[in-house]
Amino acid sequence: MQQQPQTAEFGIAEARRVLGEVFAPWVMDLNLSIERFDATPPEDAADWQPGAVLRLPFSERLCRNGGTVSGQALMAFADTAMVIANLAANRGYRPMTTVDQTTHFMRAVAASDVLADARVVRLGRTMSFGRVTLLSAADNKPVAMVSSAFAML
Repeated sequence: MQQQPQTAEFGIAEARRVLGEVFAPWVMDLNLSIERFDATPPEDAADWQPGAVLRLPFSERLCRNGGTVSGQALMAFADTAMVIANLAANRGYRPMTTVDQTTHFMRAVAASDVLADARVVRLGRTMSFGRVTLLSAADNKPVAMVSSAFAML
């Protein structure tokens, strides 16, 4: 997919289209959905950060022995969510690659969808830095915290 011009109209519909076009087929098999896409700050937000909220539906195929969602699935989910957050920060698609991702697992999640609240903390000309909070959709409690850096290509 080629880089698209940055426009103020880039919203959740375009982000969903990009989600369906740029990722590897196995990422598409995760059946991720974009719940919220925040590219424009609300008028009353003092410390707002661009980003998105995505959902990873629960599947037994994502579980390791013992019935909890595997760390590998959660890390891939966080990485994908951060790409979508970068779409919000850039107000359009821009090729990028992960430079670093650090994940702190806080507790296991089983038999529940997982939500990713991904935020761009700093967007530069060549680098982006962000954070993702993974939450169990069943009780809205944190599952993991992720920090990441992306190179803009």
